[in-house]
Amino acid sequence: MNQKYKTYLVGYGFLLPWLIGLFGLYLGPIVASFYLSFTNYDLFNSPEWVGADNYVNMFTDDYRLKDSIIVTFKYVFFSVPLRLAFALSLAILLNQKLRFLGLYRTIYYIPSLLGGSVAISILWKQVFDKGGLFNQGLSLIGIEGPSWISDPGYAIYSLVGLSVWQFGAVMIIFLAGLKQVPTELYEAATVDGAGAIRKFAKITLPLLTPVIFFNLVITLIQSFQTFTKAFIISNGSGGPINSTLLYSLYLYIKGFSFLEMGYASAMAWILLLIIAIFTGLLFLSSRYWVYYSDGGQ
Repeated sequence: MNQKYKTYLVGYGFLLPWLIGLFGLYLGPIVASFYLSFTNYDLFNSPEWVGADNYVNMFTDDYRLKDSIIVTFKYVFFSVPLRLAFALSLAILLNQKLRFLGLYRTIYYIPSLLGGSVAISILWKQVFDKGGLFNQGLSLIGIEGPSWISDPGYAIYSLVGLSVWQFGAVMIIFLAGLKQVPTELYEAATVDGAGAIRKFAKITLPLLTPVIFFNLVITLIQSFQTFTKAFIISNGSGGPINSTLLYSLYLYIKGFSFLEMGYASAMAWILLLIIAIFTGLLFLSSRYWVYYSDGGQ
């Protein structure tokens, strides 16, 4: 064997752990899931081929699936823009010259490290329950708050609030983007008499659109995949009255509670299609509102 092929073997030897992970943990399960989506499979018996029945049943007989899609769209519609707006606002604040700025950044980033955990979801449930801390605070000013968790009219917004509270990672990315805006532009705008609002609208926002686009895509995908918060707050049921039945939670219920793994696999592929459509629309729209410093779009 000549030296050239020995070099190739050494290279592939170093790549072998990654290749095993790629095919064993990613591509293999993806292919298996696609096959299982056309079968009736309960984890204990061999898959039974049923063709497109799972996909047909999803949109003809499963009313809970329709509810989960509506709930998920509502969650994404509210949580994504609120999370981005809140994170950007705090990033602008933390971009100022303040004392103990490093401490503030650390404090504001902590929720993003803890917010997805089971413990924090349980804590959030206790805070917004009927006799929770939030309602106790409202009672001090004479307001009797509802049970934000068990009331169908408010339950989904408790999930939205928890999502917005996990703004830390998005804020850090916004803060990094703000650091890249040339200070000379602000100085020139000040000389021209521009105020803070005009500087933000004409300088900060346009130059920050690539970062906004990145955060928008990532946050959108994460929101469609949200599971832990809904599972803990609703005790794994999606209640009350399906008001917190996010799509990913219903997928879990079908796959691991009812052991309809074939049906759950079909649901997973529909979710992938939904995310792909929204992500594709964002990329198509980016040419009209995302601006880069080199003049490209």
